[in-house]
Amino acid sequence: MPERHRFVVALVRHGDYDQPDRVPSALLPHPLTAKGREQARELAATLLAEAKAHALTLAPTLDCSSLLRAWQTATLAAERLGELAQAGRPAPELAESGARGRELAESAARGRELGSTRFAVAEHDSLCERSMGAAANLTLEQIAAAVASDPRLTPLPPTWKSHPRHRLPFLGAESLMQAGARVAAHLEQRAHAHSHDSREDRLLVVVSHGGALRHAAVTLGVLAIEQVGTLSMHHCGHVLIERDGDGTWTQIGGQWKVRSAASGGD
Repeated sequence: MPERHRFVVALVRHGDYDQPDRVPSALLPHPLTAKGREQARELAATLLAEAKAHALTLAPTLDCSSLLRAWQTATLAAERLGELAQAGRPAPELAESGARGRELAESAARGRELGSTRFAVAEHDSLCERSMGAAANLTLEQIAAAVASDPRLTPLPPTWKSHPRHRLPFLGAESLMQAGARVAAHLEQRAHAHSHDSREDRLLVVVSHGGALRHAAVTLGVLAIEQVGTLSMHHCGHVLIERDGDGTWTQIGGQWKVRSAASGGD
C-alpha cells in the first residue's frame, strides 16, 4: 500500500483593504491599504513558522481568490517567502566551521523547509467571496430600498447579511453557504490531486475571504453551522485544516476570530 502523505491547508483571509462604508464586501474591486500590504508581508513568516511547527513543506504555489485584495495578499506573501528562502540559503563559498558554520547550516535548513526560492500565485474565481449579484457595490440601505421598491419581493429579514442560507433576490446573488461550497469543492480537488501526485507532507496556502472560508469550513465539517455566525477572521489571520485518509477534515492550528454579534460576509 502506497505511503499516504499529509495534506494541510492554511485558510487565510486577505489583508486590510479599502472597503466603502456600509457596503458588503462581496466582489468589491478595491485594493489593500498600506496596513494590509504590511500584514501580507508579515504573513510569510507566520506561514513558515506553521510549516516548521507541523513538519510540512510549503506548496510552491499559493492559491488565491481572483479579487484584487486576495491576489495582492498572496502576491506580497509569496514575494516575501521567496526572500526568506533565498536569505536562508548560504552560498557554497560562505561555508565555515564552528559556531558560524552551525549558524549557516541552520539557515540552509530554514531554506529547505520552504521548499523553493520562488513562489507562484494562482488565481481562482472559485475562491471569491459570495456574490451580491445585481446588488453589487450598493450600500445596505440601497439594497433594502431596491427590495422595497420591487412589488414582487418580500422585505429582507433583519439577519439577511449573516444568515448562512439567505440569498438576495437578485440575479447572480449567492448565499454564504453557496460561496462556502465553491471554496470547499476547490479544496477537495486540491486534496485529490495531492493524494495522487505528492511525495511529501504539504501545506497549501489558500488566500480567500472571511465569509467564504468560514462557510467552506461548515461544508467540510470543520465548523457546525450553529458556530459560524459567532466567528470571523482577522485580516491575514489563518486557520489550519488537515484532510485525513478517510476524507475527514480537522482543524489542527490557527484560530478563528470570536465576535459577539454576527455581521456576515467578508
